[in-house]
Amino acid sequence: MENVKKLLPGLAASLLLAVVCYLLGKQFPVVGGAVFAIIAGMIISLFVKNKGIFQAGITFTGKKVLQLAVIMLGFGLDLKAVAATGLESLPIILCTISAALIVAFVFSKLFKMESRTSTLIGVGTSICGGSAIAATAPVIGADDEEVAQAISIIFFFNVIGAILFPPLGVALGFSQTDGTAFGIFAGTAVNDTSSVTAAAATWDSMFGLGTATLDKAVTVKLTRTLAIIPITLVLAAFRAKKNQGSGADLKKIFPMFILFFILASLITTICTSMGVSSSAFAPLKDISKFLIIMAMAAIGLNTDLIKLVKTGGKPLALGFCCSLAVTLTSLLMQHLLHIW
Repeated sequence: MENVKKLLPGLAASLLLAVVCYLLGKQFPVVGGAVFAIIAGMIISLFVKNKGIFQAGITFTGKKVLQLAVIMLGFGLDLKAVAATGLESLPIILCTISAALIVAFVFSKLFKMESRTSTLIGVGTSICGGSAIAATAPVIGADDEEVAQAISIIFFFNVIGAILFPPLGVALGFSQTDGTAFGIFAGTAVNDTSSVTAAAATWDSMFGLGTATLDKAVTVKLTRTLAIIPITLVLAAFRAKKNQGSGADLKKIFPMFILFFILASLITTICTSMGVSSSAFAPLKDISKFLIIMAMAAIGLNTDLIKLVKTGGKPLALGFCCSLAVTLTSLLMQHLLHIW
């Protein structure tokens, strides 16, 4: 009960900001509630350095509430559709991950950067942002400062992706009646789950697609997130060989909320096969979209822009190169596969 009381102030603050941004998103769908929430949170964070009693709840909202939102998206998704989307996007995912890791390795040598920081930026860009960094850091022995720097860089390009990718999608001529192309683009080219959902929700809002793009993007993103396991295990094996240390802890590496997302999809698949209308799950998906806005508000409130600016030119340059490589590779692969 004491822990719950600690969370309440931050949860309430995130909820209040989310309500305002949700209403703004309704008025200006071209921007969307999720993007409004990120920007508003970051602006407030510039003036409120010490979050005090709000900090615990804000951190909880940015992580756990976002995971809950993703799990709830699983309701209304047929498991066969989830598997089909994962297989459809797998060649793009493998190519974008490879491109980011190769660019991170090559440019870290050119920039003469510390290998742990460049590894974290490369893995964070190629797989799933902060989650991949958090899983990889203990495997390669990164310290708190290196982790904070990498997460700051990744988040910077996350925000850019969430804001710029929807208008970029319009400029590139992605279908505005079907969320497939933009959903795959967001799911493979944006780093973190938070910004993937923000970009996809904005596209849905812009063209009245319900959650079509969001469903596609989240499924692709969660398929991509599974790459945490083989990559961190390989890094653990290299470190164990070098230092004769222990390997990675699979429980810490595996993002458990993916299992719950699949379980939610399985429940939907069973229910629809028994004659339950998929529209019965619509309220859960609407709640999920609002929870995403709430999580975006919390992530914005938890961002230190000044610290981000002070992280230095080389990590930012590396982050830019990795993000550009992932974006261009995603677009190229979609074009070659005739998705776009």
